[in-house]
Amino acid sequence: MSLAMLGQFILSLSLLIVLHECGHFFPARWFKTRVEKFYLFFDPWFSVFKKKIGDTEYGIGWLPLGGYVKISGMVDESMDTEALKQPAQPWEFRSKKAWQRLIIMIGGVTVNILLGFLIFGLMAWHYGEEYIPASSITNGIQADSLGLQLGLQSGDKIVSVGGKPFDKFDDRSVLRGIVFDGARTMEVERNGQKTIINIPADAVNTLTKFENKDKSLFYPRIPLLVGELIKDAPAEKGGLKLGDQILSLNGKEIVYMHAYETFMNELKDKKNTPINLVVLRGRDTVRLNFSTNEDAKIGLRPEADYEKLGVKTERKTYSLAQALPMGVTRGTDFLVNQIKAFGKMFKGEIKAKESVGGFKSIAQMFGKTWDWQRFWLMTASLSLILGFMNLLPIPALDGGYVMFLLWEVFTGKRVSDQFMEKAVTVGFMLLLALIVIINFWDFIR
Repeated sequence: MSLAMLGQFILSLSLLIVLHECGHFFPARWFKTRVEKFYLFFDPWFSVFKKKIGDTEYGIGWLPLGGYVKISGMVDESMDTEALKQPAQPWEFRSKKAWQRLIIMIGGVTVNILLGFLIFGLMAWHYGEEYIPASSITNGIQADSLGLQLGLQSGDKIVSVGGKPFDKFDDRSVLRGIVFDGARTMEVERNGQKTIINIPADAVNTLTKFENKDKSLFYPRIPLLVGELIKDAPAEKGGLKLGDQILSLNGKEIVYMHAYETFMNELKDKKNTPINLVVLRGRDTVRLNFSTNEDAKIGLRPEADYEKLGVKTERKTYSLAQALPMGVTRGTDFLVNQIKAFGKMFKGEIKAKESVGGFKSIAQMFGKTWDWQRFWLMTASLSLILGFMNLLPIPALDGGYVMFLLWEVFTGKRVSDQFMEKAVTVGFMLLLALIVIINFWDFIR
């Protein structure tokens, strides 16, 4: 795990925890409820930093499993119930009206959801949207192993997935259509004819396996062109020209852009080794023979300019007024997909052991290099996931408190502190067990 990956993960997690706890802290203060502690990360036995300002101790704990605000007169994960044995005081949580306590408890989830929507919206405003229209990939797809399992073939042009037009070339949209939207068919153009592909019944399970999480279904059939030649390197000396389309290396077909990795692997460890390269130059097929250098390289880089590769890209820009509603739409779609995924886990269509990730998996999603666009995308996604997870009706989570408060609001019957203490204890132990299990799965994978 790189320092950039770890740094992005810690920064994102810290930001989300602090803002989530602010969602509890400020409503509590508005209703004149005393907040005894405000902590980033947990602090059993000792804290890394702490400072008391007014009635509140602000600090940073050493256990990065979350954070908390300790509100007077509330049964929480601190398990400090001594104060509850005394008569209720006006500044305590238990003295406030049910609707006030409800607002305090849903504040964290509300902040997480609104933050996710806001970040998605600001990203649309700042970065816009660039994509490849499916119509611009005139040579169709190059199906990878997962795509072949779905019934796709190299050369297919995807028309629709589950009845939805395939307008933007993106294999993730096909994956989402199958996993989240339940698509059971795809329409493709194959050899000039429209063909319906029936998606295998076990496709959801296959696509959500941990071993497949980073695999592509297919690639665009974009020619592998020479974009840059290093001066005096073997390729230049051997007669390779800018714009040449590579067809094969040592008799192994390497035609399209996605095969550049295969091209590099074919040269790996072959120091000062003769190679045979076949390229298309204009309309002529040219054979070139030269040797790799002592670093097992020949000195070329592929063309990355889509325009030179004959691929048309489109870019949309949005005003702030357009982007903010789009953020809500994108955030809502993301949340709906997460809810669908949980539903499929309960039905057994998706195996939790294969698809649920712990801290290691989440950190790896930030990437090995610092990328602000990816950072904000991950932060927005995690914010919405955190909001959704906290809303689950499990004691010790915000959703558990909300469940009991709604019961009180609608029935007028208050759940006793003794019952809450037992429920929070059970809920907290359950959460710890889940954290251990999920991260154990991460470890053994």
